[in-house]
Order: sequence, then structure tokens, then C-alpha cells
Amino acid sequence: MTTPEDPSAGLPRRELREATVLRALAHPVRLHLLEELGALDRATATELAERLGESPANCSWHLRQLAKHGFIEEAGGGAGRQRPWKLVAQSNIVTGEDEAEGGTELAAAHDELLNVVIDREVEALRGWQRARGGEPAEWVEAVFAAQSSAIWLTAEETAEIKRELHAVYERLVWPRLDRMEPDRRPAGSRRVRFVAWAIPNGPPHSGE
Repeated sequence: MTTPEDPSAGLPRRELREATVLRALAHPVRLHLLEELGALDRATATELAERLGESPANCSWHLRQLAKHGFIEEAGGGAGRQRPWKLVAQSNIVTGEDEAEGGTELAAAHDELLNVVIDREVEALRGWQRARGGEPAEWVEAVFAAQSSAIWLTAEETAEIKRELHAVYERLVWPRLDRMEPDRRPAGSRRVRFVAWAIPNGPPHSGE
């Protein structure tokens, strides 16, 4: 989940290296709240509850936890569940996988967050598959998924793919992250989920 920084993005970069902070994110409702606030710019607990199908009290609790850990802030005006919230203008980067050795608190928190993220991304992909019949042709053609479980790579070759994907992210994705502000979004643009991973599939080849 590490992403390199591109200074052209114009957003502060926050590296998430504390187990307590990672655990604060490792909840599907909180991740959903962040996504909705990213789409709406600002919203109250009541408004968000309607979009998530949750109770206002539950959304209010999770919003306060997100604010406590620096992911959102009050947008001004209103009180209680009618006060609006907005995202903190920053890019949150999960780093330190290399430092999170097995068995440590940081490693456990990292895995906990990753499990929640993967579950959400898989469900989002399935949601797209169910809905794509009613989507415009231009979006159906633009969307892609790539998968292969049969290629044999060395660790260095896998790392090379990682570097290339990071380069694409730096060049094409990162500079557009400031579009969390609605007035920076081009007409016709939509939130797009970007997901990629590469993991070993079985033991090393013996060379015999």
C-alpha cells in the first residue's frame, strides 16, 4: 500500500506509521465515510447516514474517531449531528511494510487495515460487474482488470513491476489527487478505484 510522492500533486503527504492510526482506519464504515466525504466535499452525520444506510448516531461516533486521528475536520456551522465534516486536505500514505516485521503491533495493524481494504475493493469490483450493463460504453471500454497467476518471476523482476506501477501512479494518478476539491473536477469525471498487488504464488523453483 506504499505510494511514492509526486511534488506536483500540491497536497501535503502524511505517512501512516503508527499502529493506533492504522487501526483507526481499519473499519469498513470509516473507510466508507471517507469515500463519501471525498465525493460530497462536506456533509453532516445525518446526511452521511442516509447514504451509508447507517444510523446517525453510529456515523457520528465514527466521524469523531476519524477526526481524533486527523483524517477529517469540522467544516464550520451546525452543532451535534448537524455539524458538517470535511476531509483534511492531505494524501494519507501507508508506509513501513518493510519495518513491520511479523508479530509486531505495527504488522498486525497493517494486516488488519489491508484485510478491510481488500474486502471493500473486491466488493466494489463485484458491484461494478453487476451494474456495468447500464453503464455508458465509454466507461465500460475504459475500465480494465489484469490478472495472471502463472508467470514465474524473480524477486527483482517483481520489484521492477512494482517500480513501473509506482511510476505510472506518480505520473498519472498522484497529480490528480487534488480533485478531492469539487471545483477541480473535470465535467464527466467519476471516482475511480485504483488497485494493484503482486504476491508469490507457491514455493520457489528448485532449479533442478
